[in-house]
Amino acid sequence: MALTARIRTRDGWAVSHAVVTVTDMTGAQVLRAEADDEGAVRDATGLAPGPYTVIVTAVGYAPAAATAIVTAGGRAEVGTVTLARQGGTELPPPGPWTVDPAHSTVGAVAQHLGISSVRGRFTEFSAAIEVAPDDLAKCRVEAVIQAASIDTGNGIRDAHLRSADFLDVGTHPEIVYRSTGLTAAGPDRWTVHGDLTMRGIARPVDLDLACLGTGSDPWGGTRAAFRATAELHREDFAMNYNQVVQAGIAAIGTTLKVELEVQAVQGDALPQA
Repeated sequence: MALTARIRTRDGWAVSHAVVTVTDMTGAQVLRAEADDEGAVRDATGLAPGPYTVIVTAVGYAPAAATAIVTAGGRAEVGTVTLARQGGTELPPPGPWTVDPAHSTVGAVAQHLGISSVRGRFTEFSAAIEVAPDDLAKCRVEAVIQAASIDTGNGIRDAHLRSADFLDVGTHPEIVYRSTGLTAAGPDRWTVHGDLTMRGIARPVDLDLACLGTGSDPWGGTRAAFRATAELHREDFAMNYNQVVQAGIAAIGTTLKVELEVQAVQGDALPQA
């Protein structure tokens, strides 16, 4: 007598090495099987005809239960059992992911004259993500931004931002972010804890992260999309330059809003163009 089941996340990804436990109507365990790399239990044998309870567990996921009926013909198709992440949140499949700069944006917004905003972005950066299979706290993010690639659409302003008054790119050419942990903040939302090093000064910075989904791309790969925001204070990184205009209003605000729109490709390298 054989039982077959498929174990998936809410997004349809295989949960490899999930454990399937089968009990009879008295609660006694009669079978235990482990899903393969494709999240499937194939023809688990040893069951007599009758009803059974199927319990599926996997590290990092909430347990799920289903009912199976083994027929006189000797087979039971449990079908697909969906597991939810512990805490009710979903991440892309475990493993390495590489951020695609061509389809990602690293931006910042600063207040100007107290009445409007100036937006800028960094055009050169690289980043890698590691999604842990069993513990959110073990997920990792590392990003390196070339400080001189700042672009606000105004050459004079960009030159000033590259100077020692602000980014000081001659002495500190790179801005680096390294995560130190990840905690769930709600359905499909997380807080990334990490350290941002800018102008040679490291400060703790948390990112408010949302996962926008995953899917296939035209090049045969799998992509995940993220949106993240953070708030920085210029004085934390010794960027104290300012010009005060009338009525004590600063020309440039002291708070920066960071806005990230990220596409990442599954694997530790980007596909060849």
